[in-house]
Amino acid sequence: MNSTSTITLPGLDCGLCGYRHCSELAESLGRRPEMIRRCVHLKNQPDAPPAKPVRLPVLEQDRPAGTPDWIDSLSRPFDFFLEKFPEEPGPREIILPHNPILTREMEICPGDVLIGRPLGMSCGCPITHCGIATEVDRRTGVIAWCVTGPLKPRESGFKDLGYYVAEAYEGLVTESRTELRIGARYFFQPRMCMLQWRHSGLINYLNRTPQGMQIRIEGLWIG
Repeated sequence: MNSTSTITLPGLDCGLCGYRHCSELAESLGRRPEMIRRCVHLKNQPDAPPAKPVRLPVLEQDRPAGTPDWIDSLSRPFDFFLEKFPEEPGPREIILPHNPILTREMEICPGDVLIGRPLGMSCGCPITHCGIATEVDRRTGVIAWCVTGPLKPRESGFKDLGYYVAEAYEGLVTESRTELRIGARYFFQPRMCMLQWRHSGLINYLNRTPQGMQIRIEGLWIG
């Protein structure tokens, strides 16, 4: 590849470079061309020039203001976006390590930076999740954390949970294309999901707040 050529990032939005979307990495290359080395999918091209921006069909910036596109990145419909709480650093997820005793053995405490991957029927997401623990129950091993992305673990280190079960999500719904009811199962998309895939879950808590409808969703799976 000659030094004047232009490459296109893969558009996988894997998050391994520290950005949620390939387009965000592409925008940063104008200021810091060396950031291209963070793309593991281009690891054989360490001196590649800045990539042109990537446009994906369901990126939020591609949607006209006020008109949500209720279709995920695999062209599947969903019912609502799940937003994070405004006072928290990322989406709230309640998890259980596949070996719950790790919660005690690793002395996990609120504020710890953690990584792990949801495995199996509970979720099956192919992306390693990274976040900050907010609540820890050492008796049961259950952990509540805010998923924040890979930059924090890279900067300050982390504790690795390995595989875990995603038990529940909690967050806000500010826009929906259908009425929300306790006991009903819905397709939804976490607003900050790197893959922009729809999830499914059963709502078992609803509370109207000034910021939106606060909900808790259990019985999770993707697809």
